[in-house]
Amino acid sequence: MSDFRRLSDSVLASPQIVTDDIAEAKALGVTLIVNNRPEGEAPDQTEGPLIEQATRDAGLDYLAIPIGQGGFGEVEVAAMGSALENADGKVLAYCRSGTRSTFLWSLASASKGADPEELSAQASAAGYDVSPIRPMMDMLAAKSG
Repeated sequence: MSDFRRLSDSVLASPQIVTDDIAEAKALGVTLIVNNRPEGEAPDQTEGPLIEQATRDAGLDYLAIPIGQGGFGEVEVAAMGSALENADGKVLAYCRSGTRSTFLWSLASASKGADPEELSAQASAAGYDVSPIRPMMDMLAAKSG
């Protein structure tokens, strides 16, 4: 059973997905699945290549932007920003709990000029707390303006 959470009209976050979740994502209008989980993080996670193959078999796009111990950097934020801008439909981003995906969406959106207060409210409505990265969101939003 999937746990897709709406961050915006075009972005969903989720804890780890399995191949069976891809059909539901497609039915919801998802055209791009973004994997924010590094390979081998946990023995019970579905491997990225299996998710990628099932995603592509369903006619969807797939992108891996793994967020591991090193955290978030400019490269990951820019990659997510580009993915969000270029997606031709909804985006589903996933990691172990959905938190890293939500953090990355928040940072990428702030870097494109979205209001950090609004992003925080949207994340909270989906059950995620972005307060640990709020200063970074504010900085990115200020730089974008």
